[in-house]
Amino acid sequence: MKKYVCDVCGWVYDEAEGYEEAGIAPGTKFEDLPDDFECPLCSVGKDNFSEE
Repeated sequence: MKKYVCDVCGWVYDEAEGYEEAGIAPGTKFEDLPDDFECPLCSVGKDNFSEE
C-alpha cells in the first residue's frame, strides 16, 4: 500500500488506512478514489497529490 501527499498542505492519504470520515474504506487505492476527491484540509483535487 502506498501513501500520497497533498502538494499544497502536506495532508497524507494512506491507502492502508483509507479515509473513513469520507466513507473511503481501508485498502482503497488512490487511483480508485472518486474523480472529485478533494484534500480534506485545503480542498485541492487528486492532481495535486504526489506519491510519497
